[in-house]
Amino acid sequence: MLRNDLTRGVCSEGWFVVSGKKLTSRDSFDYWVDYMNEAIAEFKEQLPSDVADALDWSPESLDVLEEWILQNYSSPQEMLSASTTIVDGAGRYVGETFRRALRDHYWDIDLDDEKNVFFGLPVLTTREKPTPLSPLSLVTTAADRRRGDYLSTLLANNIKRRQKRN
Repeated sequence: MLRNDLTRGVCSEGWFVVSGKKLTSRDSFDYWVDYMNEAIAEFKEQLPSDVADALDWSPESLDVLEEWILQNYSSPQEMLSASTTIVDGAGRYVGETFRRALRDHYWDIDLDDEKNVFFGLPVLTTREKPTPLSPLSLVTTAADRRRGDYLSTLLANNIKRRQKRN
């Protein structure tokens, strides 16, 4: 249900945000990826300094981010309605943390299959094309699950699966 509510688009500042539109071209997706570092830096500027300083791309930093999300938003709906740039920035940070840890994952987007739940949304995938990870959806799921370690546990489980394959 919530996944269908998570539609995205590019606004004038280049933020990939919840806006009622999905990305519809490879060019807009490429721009979204090219703007990654700047968008994450702008996201960190919106956070308290102790939280921003702890975001060091480690699995443990995901717990810090998730705890901040849980302290500030009581539900995914509240998070989405309060600040689209927070969801976008958190999704980018989570995605980049996963991508760096998993190493064989890269950003991609499905612009062909409109029935795909992640159609028009950036995802992390591999050449083998297993089930993709949607970091933007993971952020809102973390707000819904309210565990405090949902994101880091998911990353740890993905690392274990990758090690078994290799």
